[in-house]
Amino acid sequence: MPETNSATAWPQLRVADWTDTRETLHMWTQVVGKIRLAHAPLLNHWWQVTLYVSPRGLTTSAIPYADRLFDIEFDFFAQQLVIRADNGDTRSVVLAPKSVAQFYTETMQALDELGLETRIQGRPNEVDPSIPFAEDTRHISYDPQSAQTFWRQLVHANRLLNEFRSGFSGKSSPVHFYWGAMDLACTRFSGRSAPEHGGGAPYCADWVMVEGYSHELSSCGFWPGGGAEGAFYAYSYPEPDGYRERRLHVPGAAYDADLGEFVLPYERVRAADDPNALVTAFLRETYEAAAELGHWDRNTLECNPLRWALKRAAAPWSLR
Repeated sequence: MPETNSATAWPQLRVADWTDTRETLHMWTQVVGKIRLAHAPLLNHWWQVTLYVSPRGLTTSAIPYADRLFDIEFDFFAQQLVIRADNGDTRSVVLAPKSVAQFYTETMQALDELGLETRIQGRPNEVDPSIPFAEDTRHISYDPQSAQTFWRQLVHANRLLNEFRSGFSGKSSPVHFYWGAMDLACTRFSGRSAPEHGGGAPYCADWVMVEGYSHELSSCGFWPGGGAEGAFYAYSYPEPDGYRERRLHVPGAAYDADLGEFVLPYERVRAADDPNALVTAFLRETYEAAAELGHWDRNTLECNPLRWALKRAAAPWSLR
């Protein structure tokens, strides 16, 4: 569908214009993500800890708590963190300029009031310095409009990543938001195990990365960094020979040796005549580079995402 109004256009958000808000929001998402981590059973590659794009912001989806359920959502319209329990009770924490320490205290108190007592590792991962949440009075900035604009970027990325995911019948992650690096990601797997990852992420145990990268993969996503306005990215682990030298036919895309991944700046996407087509080509070509050079069994792993539509078109009277 054509995008014709401000609510659906690809929005501009310069990284430099919201760095302070981004860093504060990053720490807030780590607090919420660790709450999910404290209760959800382990899934492969840490899929149980992520957040998801929702119609109002970012959500944990349902979190188990003994024989109960609750969820937490960043609502970027109401500018509240909303916690909902399965007995109908709710609590909220206002999203406004405040320290991480205050946000952490208010969120944990809200859980206690709902009878959802929770203990988490009280400091962030994958960042340096790693300031304990209860002591973090450094990150205090929050601009509601920037947070909502970032969410609108995620809405576009989420849509296209899910469309891309539909063409793969092998093992694939959901499209989900990793609060460690603050990126929206989708990962495809060849089905083969991978060499043990060497770890090295700041303030993150090496075994965490070993679990995350236990199998051969091709990953892609959107990150609010890596360019003037953020960037789409793609990488392969282990990286096959010739991957970084692969020539893409996507304007503006290139391999970043420092990051170890292909990058497509968001500003190139936003200004393109057809942003959807540009991102889709980037996702497809980077995956094909990993799959071809890594000798994946593509005939087994890939599928036609239009197969249901084709069947409906062929026999519309017999299919609901």
